[in-house]
Amino acid sequence: MALIDLVLLKARLGELAGRFDVDALESCDSTSSELMRRAEAGAPAGTVIVADRQEAGRGRRGRSWLSSPESSLTFSVLWRFNAPLARLGGLSLAVGVALARALEAQGARGVGLKWPNDVLLATAAGDAKLAGVLVELVGDRRGCQAVIGIGLNLSRPAVELPQPVAGLDQAGVLGADRHSLLAAILRELADVLDRFAYAGFSALRPEWQQRHVWQERPVQVLGEGEAPLVGSCLGADDDGALLLATAAGVQRIYSGDVSLRPEGSTLGVRPAGTTLG
Repeated sequence: MALIDLVLLKARLGELAGRFDVDALESCDSTSSELMRRAEAGAPAGTVIVADRQEAGRGRRGRSWLSSPESSLTFSVLWRFNAPLARLGGLSLAVGVALARALEAQGARGVGLKWPNDVLLATAAGDAKLAGVLVELVGDRRGCQAVIGIGLNLSRPAVELPQPVAGLDQAGVLGADRHSLLAAILRELADVLDRFAYAGFSALRPEWQQRHVWQERPVQVLGEGEAPLVGSCLGADDDGALLLATAAGVQRIYSGDVSLRPEGSTLGVRPAGTTLG
């Protein structure tokens, strides 16, 4: 499959083409790492790196993200906010709203969202991961910059993975045109990020809650070296914190270094004495 044709993409973006500076690479270590380097060199907000292949693509908690031009769309977007880090809670959830909107506009069915950064697809075998978001923030006295990494499966990866995964073709979008898809996502991102900059996650929370697939379902929150915290998942508050109804009352969980799983699941739990490879 050919690289993204920037002329064709610009035509798909229409009047929004001026808000994005897109560079298409055949391969790189990771689109977010490349964009971080460019941001440090003064790249403007709206810079986008899209790559056919990532040699070291990454997700949350140090996980890797597999990508290939035939089965995925992987890219990162640079955005700047005139606000401190403390006011950017829920940004990854807001990006999820933009992704869901764009995929639904392309005809995808069964798309849902999971705290804090997953886009899920309802399949016959249950919820499966369709896309992931990794937001990396750097703040200074002028505000904050965000590198927003997005990985979307166009088709289900052929390799075995430790969690259920799905492809966009399973959502009813067959032979997706990557130019139209990327343009649709960037359009929704521009709208969502503008609203987020003005009013924070609270302005987008109703939309996120509407798509929250684990609402009022029993879940467990897993942290490194900690006993699972079990409760009923109530979604997110206006600051993007997870709301968990437990025997001790409703708890608000801010940490991104946790894993949210169905109650009783052993996925993500390491037996005592094991080490990370």
